[in-house]
Amino acid sequence: MAVEESREGTQVGDLPEVCLAHAIALTSPRDACRCAAVSPAFRAAADSDHVWCSFLPKLDRQSTIVLQTPTARSTKKDAYLGLCDAGAPVDDGLVRVWLEKASGAKCYALSARRLSLPWDDGEFCWKWTPQPLSRFAEVAELVDCTCLDIYSHLPAAALTPATAYAAYLVYGTADGHRGLSYPDQETTVSVGGRVVARHAVCLRPDDANACKFRGAGLRCGEGEEPRRPRLREDGWWEMEMGRLCTTSTGGEQEGEEEVVASFEVLGWYSKCGLIVESIEFRPI
Repeated sequence: MAVEESREGTQVGDLPEVCLAHAIALTSPRDACRCAAVSPAFRAAADSDHVWCSFLPKLDRQSTIVLQTPTARSTKKDAYLGLCDAGAPVDDGLVRVWLEKASGAKCYALSARRLSLPWDDGEFCWKWTPQPLSRFAEVAELVDCTCLDIYSHLPAAALTPATAYAAYLVYGTADGHRGLSYPDQETTVSVGGRVVARHAVCLRPDDANACKFRGAGLRCGEGEEPRRPRLREDGWWEMEMGRLCTTSTGGEQEGEEEVVASFEVLGWYSKCGLIVESIEFRPI
């Protein structure tokens, strides 16, 4: 009888902290925070370094981007939250990496210096300049060109497995911009050479220019209404370029694949005033 009462009185919270921590580490950062609210025993386990070390990104030999976690933080949870709030510059400051707080998925911002920009109109068609709102030392401002296409390249293995991502063009426009309001713009996202998303977009929507464009009989996508940008809290505009899903296992084939996100203006006419800050990859 005494044995039965003892068994009935045993609860999950009575397990050793190391056992609780091991179980919580198999969940997600969001679930770990929920577990911390259950009881003092659960809080001690959920806040342990063992749990939060499992949520920090692992170094990937196949990835060209290596994430350095803060070393001055007192706990692994502090290090995790630091990567969520501030992120970390990598690749000589040309890339910024941070974590999505709820899931721990990796996010990337590739600066304009890491993008492939068109130089067909000569070396002076872009100028590099500091911008107070930017996370990077320089942004690229379009001086003048006729052919405009922008590409970003990221190893597929650098992204978090089994995660849905979207690519975003982060940009601004200078006073007197030209050639950015016509609906003949297109974004594409491909993985390993396979196109997984293609959309008609317009960086600076202008209904009057759109009517002129269509009235001239010019092509503006295959029936799709061009996507419009969103103004961010940091003062930049962003355009969703397309979505992709990573595989559940980052195998050898995926390690060799690249994710390419591109923006292109299909018409050959004069363009200027586009300020390119970065292209981001974020989970959705």
